Amino acid sequence: MFTRQTRLMALLVAIVALIAAGCGPKAAPSTSVLDTPEYHYNQGLKYLDKDQVDDAMKSFQRAVDLDPKSPLGYIGKGLALGKKGDFKAAIDNMEKAKGYESKGIEARIGMIRLLSMQRSKNWIKDAESEFKTANDREPNNPKLHYYMGMAYKMELDFDKAAGMFRKVIELNREFTGEANAEWAVIQKIQRAAPGTEIGKKIALIDKIDRADVAALFDQEMNLEKLFTKRGPKTYDTSFKAPTESTTRFSPETTTKMAAATDIADHWLKPSVETILRLQVRGLEAGPNHTFEPDKLITKGEFAVMLEDILIKVSGDEKLATKFLGAPSPFPDIRNDQYFFSAAMTVTTRGYIEADKATGEFRPGDPVSGADALLSIREFKNQLKF
Repeated sequence: MFTRQTRLMALLVAIVALIAAGCGPKAAPSTSVLDTPEYHYNQGLKYLDKDQVDDAMKSFQRAVDLDPKSPLGYIGKGLALGKKGDFKAAIDNMEKAKGYESKGIEARIGMIRLLSMQRSKNWIKDAESEFKTANDREPNNPKLHYYMGMAYKMELDFDKAAGMFRKVIELNREFTGEANAEWAVIQKIQRAAPGTEIGKKIALIDKIDRADVAALFDQEMNLEKLFTKRGPKTYDTSFKAPTESTTRFSPETTTKMAAATDIADHWLKPSVETILRLQVRGLEAGPNHTFEPDKLITKGEFAVMLEDILIKVSGDEKLATKFLGAPSPFPDIRNDQYFFSAAMTVTTRGYIEADKATGEFRPGDPVSGADALLSIREFKNQLKF
């Protein structure tokens, strides 16, 4: 039996609850049939794909304004904040989304994507935990498997990544095209079998630069050892008078310039310095003593480098002129272009392939890390190195 005091207390609690509810965030009025949280969430994802993070954040905020209890806006804001590097706020938004989503699938996918961006200690275990919870609730979600595959790829666990991408392809629903493309890359990496941590990391790069190639030649090909074992030993000990290009003069000292002055703070500096000493054609420093480590390499340039290494290792100088005057089998290369001989050498030996459908070599195309590793693997296999 309720006393008068108990009834008054219950009434007060109810009033406070009503006031609190009335003070909560109110949904903004929609201005058209397209002005919905779903529309702005999808639009925000498009902005994120283009790295237009501020525009994405505006779209996600509009989704929240239209429905403060919709998980979509908070998921989007979490991803945008992750792109900005504000992971504390990003995770707070993703956790809020979990509270508003019935199954929590989208929010947990978002959390896997966030963890893949941040990659803090033990991050992959946290991602696996998010995946397990979501997969238990919805075991055949292609988006969930795709982003877990991307997480394993970032962790350099290529076998598990391949398993996730295969699952997406088997489901044959959303993300099939993306999973097919990622699986093809993973298969290349698995065939190339990079043996070093640097090799695995560079394998993930779509367009490698000069420093990346130097690292692959140094770490994966072990070029210094290869030259020592197979290449001719040539040591230049002759006296060379100092010139203005090789020295810096001051009234008190004369200091020899570094071979490359633009790699001092580069994380791959040791590998670049090793390759500079070995004088691989196409990877030399320029006359102004710059290496340009961040400059992307082309397929034609990479072919020249591989041909030069082959000549040095085999000692067969005739390789450089073997195809002189030969007709070009490539519709996009003339036989008088500087990389023609190299293109012939690498394709006839199977280091690099021309396009099977068109026969084009595409010398100006960028080179991916996976393709470079495959070339190096075949090079080493043929040398039985």
